[in-house]
Amino acid sequence: MSVDGNWKITLNTPMGARMFDMSVQSNGDTFIGSASSEMGSQDFTGNVNGNNLTWSFDVTNPMPMKLEFDANVDGDKMTGNVKIGMFGNAVLAGERA
Repeated sequence: MSVDGNWKITLNTPMGARMFDMSVQSNGDTFIGSASSEMGSQDFTGNVNGNNLTWSFDVTNPMPMKLEFDANVDGDKMTGNVKIGMFGNAVLAGERA
């Protein structure tokens, strides 16, 4: 199963839904990615274990915090959870663009 491609992601956070576009390119058990939204863009690297992706990055807008992602790919769907700093957790839902 390929995790590579472009994704439309929604994070359902305690502060409301946040949407962003993400691209993923795997290389064995690692991947490089980029995410973009109206708040800016971010490049990152992560780990691949079968259909599971884990990665993290720091954001500064609307406030500084670390986001830690744990997502699973099933065909053209991506689901998972995100730790969002002091705000707790968010639910990730996405589909291949």
